[in-house]
Amino acid sequence: MNNDDALFRHRLRVLATAQELGNVRAACRIHGVHHSTFYRWKAMAERQGLEMLRPRERRAPQMPNAIPVMVEQRILAYALAFPGQGPDRIASELRRDKWGGLRVSANGIWRVLRRHGLSTRAARLGLVAGYAAAEEPRPRRRPEVRHIQADEPGELVQMDCFCIGRLSGTKGTLWQYTAIDVASSYLWAELHATAKNPSAKWTSELARHVARDLSRRGWKLEAVSSDNGSEFASREFVHTVVDVLGAEHRRIKAGRPQSNGCVERVQLTVLDECWKPAFARFLIPKQTGLRRELEGYVRLYNTDRAHNGYRNKGQTPEEVIGKTKMYAKP
Repeated sequence: MNNDDALFRHRLRVLATAQELGNVRAACRIHGVHHSTFYRWKAMAERQGLEMLRPRERRAPQMPNAIPVMVEQRILAYALAFPGQGPDRIASELRRDKWGGLRVSANGIWRVLRRHGLSTRAARLGLVAGYAAAEEPRPRRRPEVRHIQADEPGELVQMDCFCIGRLSGTKGTLWQYTAIDVASSYLWAELHATAKNPSAKWTSELARHVARDLSRRGWKLEAVSSDNGSEFASREFVHTVVDVLGAEHRRIKAGRPQSNGCVERVQLTVLDECWKPAFARFLIPKQTGLRRELEGYVRLYNTDRAHNGYRNKGQTPEEVIGKTKMYAKP
């Protein structure tokens, strides 16, 4: 029984009590109702029946400058299909022709999500997973740092590893090996399981993969930036990068992850837009399914996801890295 049913039964009880006692004022005092309200209910019941005593639905008015209901439903559907994306990203994607060319500001999208209790990423992921997620703590404002300089694709590629964890049916720890071209934001990411720590074997394979992709598009891998982990400091990786590929290997200073900020940021993006929704949907995550999710997201990130950064200016990484003439020197 909901609140409307309880209120309807209360009104019927007031009428019945007045009929039993034969005294309207006494019945109203018992139930805490004013006698004018009793006579209004009685007139409605006598005129159109007892069902008229049920509370009527009160629908919020549609204001002239409000977002149309159809557009609001499209926003909610997209937000639940991609729960890791925020209002800015949703506004950029809905503006594209493939999503209907809907021009709604990021602030308007946030208001729609807040009205439905989905204004935080945790709330959207919780709804997808089927549980009430805890409220996310507000992140601290980070001090502004200078942009990492890279004028053309291949000039600087940053690499790092991200721990996914131990999965059921997988021996060892699952790691994400990530590389990103700073100039074009083109992403490479692979999943491999090792006994404990990341392996130089897979970082070397990823470096060769990056060099092949850049060479196929007319670019040369000039420098690779990484932290000081064993997977990047080993002779196997250094030999692969410096001697075989002819690229410079730059190691960042200890305690300065912002020096490798592009790959650190893209790993957070993959976590928010790929891994959190995937783990929310999967009951028991498996390595095969997660590898398929990552391959699909990398393809989406490189070829179909508009980038709002000052380098790409709304273009996809595939569009930027494929335009060799843009970087032709006079």
